[in-house]
Amino acid sequence: MDIITNINASLNAFIWGLPAMICIIGVGLYLSIRTGFVQIRKFPYALKSTVGRMFKVKEASDGSITPFQAVCTALAATVGTGNIAGVAGAIAIGGPGAVFWMWISALLGMCTKFSEVTLAVHFRERNGHGDLVGGPMYYIKNGLGKKWMFLAYAYALFGICAVFGTGNATQVNTITASINAALLNFSILSKERLPVCNLIIGIVICLIVALILIGGVKRIGRVSERLVPIMALLYVLLALGIIVLHINAVPGVLASIVRGAFQPSAVTGGIVGSFFISMKKGVSRGIFSNEAGLGTGSIAHACADTSEPIHQGMFGVFEVFMDTIVICTMTALVILLSGVSIPYGEAAGAELTISGFTAVYGSWVTIFTAVAMCCFAFSTIIGWGLYGARCAEFIFGSKIILPFNIAYALISIVGATVDLGLVWDVSDTFNGFMVIPNLIAVFLLSNVVFKLLKEHFQKKTDDQ
Repeated sequence: MDIITNINASLNAFIWGLPAMICIIGVGLYLSIRTGFVQIRKFPYALKSTVGRMFKVKEASDGSITPFQAVCTALAATVGTGNIAGVAGAIAIGGPGAVFWMWISALLGMCTKFSEVTLAVHFRERNGHGDLVGGPMYYIKNGLGKKWMFLAYAYALFGICAVFGTGNATQVNTITASINAALLNFSILSKERLPVCNLIIGIVICLIVALILIGGVKRIGRVSERLVPIMALLYVLLALGIIVLHINAVPGVLASIVRGAFQPSAVTGGIVGSFFISMKKGVSRGIFSNEAGLGTGSIAHACADTSEPIHQGMFGVFEVFMDTIVICTMTALVILLSGVSIPYGEAAGAELTISGFTAVYGSWVTIFTAVAMCCFAFSTIIGWGLYGARCAEFIFGSKIILPFNIAYALISIVGATVDLGLVWDVSDTFNGFMVIPNLIAVFLLSNVVFKLLKEHFQKKTDDQ
């Protein structure tokens, strides 16, 4: 285990090191400049194209889901423990300044995800069952041709390896941790009985996940469109309460975030003193949360019943905004406004965010945080289940989908019953591996995005 840990640490340091930061920020900046910062310039249009279309009731055609279900499925996968545990970890290791770099990565990531979704819809195809399939492996295959197929297979392989950890085991572990906290807080269960309780939780989650995934993309879409709005509203209301109660302290906290981005030691008392650590944690956790650059969200969007790649691409802008600018910022403010002791320089996770809520509301709020975290984590599980199935299908064909879904569901039991410290780190590494082929493809296909964008708004001008 020590050997595996050391090898992974070296790989992780390289993947999420300076070259990766330059690549992620560089591609996002290049796309932003070439599109005239479409994520800012056309943000009102993005809201109109997304929020305005979300609640239009319509049935999707066979083998597809509605645009609203597509965005909910993608948000289901992105809005998860990265927003709760990931933000807390970034602040603890990188200081409050890590939040600033999350904002920067999100600003550029809006354009990156817009490009990914646009390409996924433009280059998608139908599989043997008649379902719409797409994502990085398909826009590499159909956009770049045979000589780049090795990138498509590499992405799909890394995706399969990542989903079991990032999408399932770590999420189930967060669910059990939040339920345990609530049960122990109210003395409903003793510590000695927790292993049995965790096993039961794992089995229940396993059965529910299997039933949803085996039901196919339409069932995933229906579950997501009901679960995501509820969980987001519950969490936002709890976080807004803390912000309102500490409204006078908000300007000072925001100032510490900006100051900490460039002088971490000035805010953390020298415990976190590296500018690069702050930037690295902010960017990597931002991507872990909103998945811009990872390409995974585009897999869900490729299933949308739409003929407008640019329209669906605007959902990518909206997703990153909601995920990182809204929800991750609220998590950061909960931690920084609540007055809880932050273990700077040490690993931290969901427990730090929970302590922020309990410090303000009292121990009773652990019930609501447990419910919110269960929703966040469970939604991520089903969203990533779709991603993993599509990656497996791309390599092995449609026959692999059922065995994959069963195996993926069974991992829930593992996630509920074992310590997942190394799994978190390995998952982070495979996420980084997925970024490389995806960003290469997005960069090489960027002219297609620019062409589609120009044609889309030219058509709208002609129609007026």
